Amino acid sequence: MNPIAAHIRTVLCSCYTPQEAAALTRLLCCEVFGQRATDYYLGKDMLLSSNDKEELERILARLCRFEPIQYILGATCFAGRMFRVAPGVLIPRPETEELVEWMLQQMPADARILDIGTGSGCIAITLAKDLPRAQVEAWDISDAALEIARSNGIALQADVRFVRHDVWDSVQPSDGCYDVLVSNPPYVLEREKAAMERNVLDWEPPSALFVPDDDPLRFYRRIGQLGRTLLRGGGRLYFEINRAFGQATAAMLQAQGYADVVVRKDMSGNDRFIIAIR
Repeated sequence: MNPIAAHIRTVLCSCYTPQEAAALTRLLCCEVFGQRATDYYLGKDMLLSSNDKEELERILARLCRFEPIQYILGATCFAGRMFRVAPGVLIPRPETEELVEWMLQQMPADARILDIGTGSGCIAITLAKDLPRAQVEAWDISDAALEIARSNGIALQADVRFVRHDVWDSVQPSDGCYDVLVSNPPYVLEREKAAMERNVLDWEPPSALFVPDDDPLRFYRRIGQLGRTLLRGGGRLYFEINRAFGQATAAMLQAQGYADVVVRKDMSGNDRFIIAIR
């Protein structure tokens, strides 16, 4: 291992598991400071300028405060595209990529789509880019999130209409405005905080993560209600869900009158997604 990589690993091992420290070390050496992966794995030396060395120490200090690397770098990859992220938005997860991939296999090319709680805009923008004939709208209550989502839309040249809208506000009755509603709403229980990593708990927006222990389905129930108004007949509702509430969420949607409700597992074998038909 080259001396710089060894230094990074030593510093990070005081805060992270050996596996996490190793992954972050490779990322810093190769993706931030430009060492070729083959040279990294062969242990070849890196040459850093004095400015680079100062930047490295700043990054290490932030990592030791458990700031997510995605926020430090200001961007993360989602579905093959780079998205700006900051503490005002949830960091996109691989499971959400799975949800989008599933949607793309099923949706018509000219679908009218509404993404509720868009955050960084990763779902809406990916759908708009991969379905260029689709009409995509995205809601969020957070001005900070909408600023980031709009900047991502501009950077990626995605045709998405971003709107500030509270999911609890009323909507105008319609005769089927949308073919698809999708949402990855807050679903982590308050009591689950104790088991969460500090880089999530201390940095990511609580409003995008947590729901009360006594009402874990509150956002799914509300969005299901909205779907009865906003979805056309035969329209599809997609959710990312808490793995503990797959069957409960499905039963709630069935009680609301949705048909063909399907719970699907993620790559780890956990109940993670739901589709329902209006």
